[in-house]
Amino acid sequence: MSRTTAAMIEEIVRSPWRGQPAKTIFFGGGTPTYLPTEQLLAILAAVMEVHPPIEGAEITSEANPGTVDADKFSAMREAGFNRISLGAQSFLDDDLMRLGRIHVAGQIEAAVAKAREAGFDNLNLDLMFALPGQSLRAWDQNLSRAIGLEPEHLSLYCLTLEPNTPFYRQHLRGLLIQPDEDDQVEMYELARERASGAGYGHYEISNFAKPERESRHNLAYWRAESYAGYGPGAVGFMDGVRTTNWKHPQRYIEAVESGLPTAFESETIDEATHRLEQIMLGLRLREGVPVTLADENGLREMAARGWIDLSNDRVVLTLDGQHFCSAVALALA
Repeated sequence: MSRTTAAMIEEIVRSPWRGQPAKTIFFGGGTPTYLPTEQLLAILAAVMEVHPPIEGAEITSEANPGTVDADKFSAMREAGFNRISLGAQSFLDDDLMRLGRIHVAGQIEAAVAKAREAGFDNLNLDLMFALPGQSLRAWDQNLSRAIGLEPEHLSLYCLTLEPNTPFYRQHLRGLLIQPDEDDQVEMYELARERASGAGYGHYEISNFAKPERESRHNLAYWRAESYAGYGPGAVGFMDGVRTTNWKHPQRYIEAVESGLPTAFESETIDEATHRLEQIMLGLRLREGVPVTLADENGLREMAARGWIDLSNDRVVLTLDGQHFCSAVALALA
C-alpha cells in the first residue's frame, strides 16, 4: 500500500468526528480511480468504519474514462460505491487533446457500458463548453452524444481559466481563442434547452438530473451544510471551522506520520460570512434561498432588474438572473 493511501487511512481512523454517520460519501478532487483497486477500496472501508453510512447513503467516486475497467467497476460496486461521476469533458478527441486529458472519446461510451454492466444505475457525465475553438455545432454534438448515453445526471460547466494553468498562460500570451461572451451564453442556453427537453430537471445552474437523481452530496455543499474532508488538499467544514489539508502529498504524509495536524489552514466562519456563503451557494440552486437571508434593498433592486423571483418566501434566480448569479448574491448579502 502506498504511503499516501496509508496516511489517508490513518487520518480517517484518527478523525475527531468518528461515529458521525455519513449521509453521502464522495471520492473526488482528482482521479480516485487512478489508484489501484485495493487501495481505493481500503480508503472506502476506512471511511465506512469511521462514518457508518445511513441507509440509502449516496456513495460516489469520480472516474476518468481512461482509468477504469470492468473489474474495477465491479469491485467498486460490490464494496459499496453506488454512483459514478465520469469526467468525459468532451466527445471530440481534438478537445480532449487540448485539455490534456488522458482518455479518448471512444473510452467514454466504453466506460459507461462497463459501469452499467457492474450494476451502477446512478451515473453522472461531466462536460465542458466554451473550449478553445469550440463551435455551437460542436457543443450540440457533445450534448447529443451525452444525452444518448442516458446518464441519470449531467454536469455542464463553462471552461474557466484558472491561474497557473497552461490555458491561462496561453491566454496571457494571446494564443487562446475562446468563444466570446455571446457565444458562451448561446451555448449555455442550448445546454439548458437540450437537457430539459430530454427530461433532466435543471436543479442547479450547471447541473441537470432525472427525477430523484440530484447529487445529494453536492446539494449538501450548495446548502452550506457541514462535511468532513480527508486526504491531501481536502477541504472540510465542521463545527463552524473550515480547514484545508496540506496539498503536497509529501507534506501531508509527514504531518500524518508525525501526529501533527493535517490542515495547514483553518478559518472560523462567523455568522456574517456564513450568511454570505449561504446566499452565494444557495442561489445556484433552483430552490433558491429563504427571503429572510437577503438584504431588503438588494431584493428590490434585483427584482426590478428581473433577475430574481420572489415566491413562497424564497429568492430564486430567473433564467436571465442565472447569468448574473455572483452579482445578485453580492447585492443580496
